[in-house]
Amino acid sequence: MNTHRFSRRYFFYGTLLSGAVPDGGFGSTPSLSGLGYKSPNDKLNIGAVGVGIRGPAILVGAAATENIVALCDVDEARSARGFAQYPSAKKYKDYRKMFEAEGKNIDAVMIATPDHMHTPIALLAMQQGKHVYCEKPLTRTPWESQLLADAAVRYKVATQMGNQGWNHEGTKTACEILWSGEIGEVKELHAWTGGIYGGQPNIPATGPEPEAVPSTLDWDLWLGCAEPRGFNPLMTNQWRAFIDFSTGGSLGDWLVHNLGPAHLALQLDKASPTSVECVFVEGKNQWLWPLRAHVVFEFPARGSMPPVTVHTYQNMRGDFENPPGMAEGERLFPPMNNLTQKGRPFVQGGDGMMLVSTQLTVDGKPMPPQGGGGPFPPGAGRGPGAPGARPVPPGASQDPKMRAPGNGAVFVGSKGHMATTARGEGVWLLPASRWAEYKLPPQMLPRGVNHQQDWIRACKGGGPGVSDFAVASKYIEWLSLGAIALRVPGKLKWDAAKRRFSNSEEANRHLKPFLRKGWELKS
Repeated sequence: MNTHRFSRRYFFYGTLLSGAVPDGGFGSTPSLSGLGYKSPNDKLNIGAVGVGIRGPAILVGAAATENIVALCDVDEARSARGFAQYPSAKKYKDYRKMFEAEGKNIDAVMIATPDHMHTPIALLAMQQGKHVYCEKPLTRTPWESQLLADAAVRYKVATQMGNQGWNHEGTKTACEILWSGEIGEVKELHAWTGGIYGGQPNIPATGPEPEAVPSTLDWDLWLGCAEPRGFNPLMTNQWRAFIDFSTGGSLGDWLVHNLGPAHLALQLDKASPTSVECVFVEGKNQWLWPLRAHVVFEFPARGSMPPVTVHTYQNMRGDFENPPGMAEGERLFPPMNNLTQKGRPFVQGGDGMMLVSTQLTVDGKPMPPQGGGGPFPPGAGRGPGAPGARPVPPGASQDPKMRAPGNGAVFVGSKGHMATTARGEGVWLLPASRWAEYKLPPQMLPRGVNHQQDWIRACKGGGPGVSDFAVASKYIEWLSLGAIALRVPGKLKWDAAKRRFSNSEEANRHLKPFLRKGWELKS
């Protein structure tokens, strides 16, 4: 029998399990049952906005059990493959027109656009009573995060941010190891990622040179709420590098994944940081996020947990030294799904998502990949130094300390160290000799669910998803403070009660995004 298929029994047990977690953690908001949502036996009608790249990947998890009825993308060429996967779905370029035409037919919406359009689309969907799944990072600013969290409550809809690592076995096991006391009190956390996805483009000091807009692209709709400007393909191919379109570059791309286990295990939702500071930066200009950066967050005590300092490194290693006892050449981060060796396998795809029934063979094994397709044109890499990538910008440091060890995080405890890989897809104790004989603690958290199916359960009246906006907004708020620190020098002191920096009006100006006329946001 294929144990990865979803049944009615799964939905009921999932609802019961959602409350068996620490305060402020998984299932921390009230159940959505009794609000008139669909029965687990009924199928949702789902629409999607942004199907050129990430959209098809997240739709797979929903399409296994639900109806995909409408698709929207501003770029006909980039979205052609995604559109072809759902030939019976109606196609649109403008999400507002999709909502207008399909409003009564759509129950839920999945969003996978560049970051700057997350809030306008998600807010309008919720205002029309649609459940919302939005890719990470949820928003670019603290103001937007609170706006969406409040809207989800006001309009009584089920929500989920697309940080699928929170539903991974490795992430949940990392939480349980830390809560067991195995590594003692954690007062220091280090997290790394490489370069900006797609690399940092080389552009003139005056900004990208305007070019002719492709006939297949509605450039004005792509810009949406952003300031008008001329088209350049660098902005659509490498938008994560641009300040106006993303959240801190790789901070909102990979570090949002790599810091996920730490946010949950250290219960950082229970207290906002007291300060944030960019202590090193390289390759910064008015258009692009930095090539490299080291940002430091200071968090106060949270319940019985002591204050903790969180270090994030973008495309650099920094001064971090390996834990005592590590052998020469020993790897810092564990392999993906290393918990299989301890009896806890996790059947996932390349993006860390648990596979659904349509992605598995009859004996429960992953099907062969059906073809790729990526966000970048031929010759574009995933970061400086990647095969086919743009070269590292002239004058950039070549110091070994500027070479990131990979995607992952290290928890520095009073009794030892623990490391996690990427989205939480691997976890172990350091050094390796300590992990070899380690016996995993009892399982406290619910597990065994695909991230989109976790949201679908909530849409049908079950417990809220692990990254419901009430939870995700607290995480994205402090990460977006880091994005502000990348733009404003000095140690910025955060007043959580007033939701403002107490020592920098320049930083306060970045708490809310620029919104061009006609794109104002009101809940």
